[in-house]
Amino acid sequence: MRKKVSILLSLLLVIFLVAGLTGCSEKPADSGTGEKPSTPGQQTFINIGTGGTAGTYFPLGGAFAEIWNKDIPGINATATSTGASVANVNLLKEGNVEVVIIQNDIASYAETGTVLFDGNAFPEIRGLCTLYSEPLQLVTTDKNIKSVADLKGKRVAVGAIGSGVEANARQIIAAAKLDFEKDIDPKFLSFAEASTGLKDKQLDAAFLVAGVPTAAIVDLSTQNEVFVVPIDGDVAKSLMTDYPFYTEFVIPAGTYKGQTADVQSLSVRAMLAVTSKLDDELAYNMVKSIYENSERVTAAHKVGKDITKDTALDGIGITVHPGAQKYFNEQGIK
Repeated sequence: MRKKVSILLSLLLVIFLVAGLTGCSEKPADSGTGEKPSTPGQQTFINIGTGGTAGTYFPLGGAFAEIWNKDIPGINATATSTGASVANVNLLKEGNVEVVIIQNDIASYAETGTVLFDGNAFPEIRGLCTLYSEPLQLVTTDKNIKSVADLKGKRVAVGAIGSGVEANARQIIAAAKLDFEKDIDPKFLSFAEASTGLKDKQLDAAFLVAGVPTAAIVDLSTQNEVFVVPIDGDVAKSLMTDYPFYTEFVIPAGTYKGQTADVQSLSVRAMLAVTSKLDDELAYNMVKSIYENSERVTAAHKVGKDITKDTALDGIGITVHPGAQKYFNEQGIK
């Protein structure tokens, strides 16, 4: 019995020795060029918070991810569908995403801890660039409403409670020297609900913030006479003085059925935001690659044609990331 155990142990020792010698004699694998494979570089993961899959932010985020993956070594970027601006700020603050697409007014509220973020400032938020305009539209089926001041005593849809639209509506009403609670009858409705209210004559006017033409207004105008009320003159001047994120915008004649003239309004802008922790060189390359791949951005969504470096700082409203600022300085953009 002992002899059998001794023989078995000897055999195992021989097997281990042979295996060890074989392993030592193996040549390192190569890539076909005769060179040893290089050690893979460390990847940087970039999660982009966008919006709903049916909206504008999501396809743009997908395009940005594709561009960054192609142009910036070591980047692994993906676009994630989210609840849009306010939700994106919270995701960015919590470190769940590295880049977000948000409205510039929402970014301003977050940095300063005002309005929707009252007492909950996010001073580390930084802007990369603004993207395209999201105009303020005041719509009515009442031809006698020709200015913001004419909303006095009217039933007005002002967006859902706590929404960016509500904040915009409150600012516009105040700029027209009206009292939000006393001078109008505010209805806290989404624009889909407001459109129904306008059709049924349960509302006199409605605010919305969206690119033009807006499908809901186009639909409303098929069976109703629709008027877009200008936001201009002293009201516009007051708003742009008090809130640097507003920029001028013209809704072109013919945008909606029966609209025979240009309508002057204001706009907020969609923008890319990050935190102060983002590497300067990476921020620089992100911005640079977007403008060097404009065709890919436009292919993702038609608003891509409006995303240009010349307008990248328009209405940005928050502190610009130093990496992005370096790029714009080099381009002579202020």
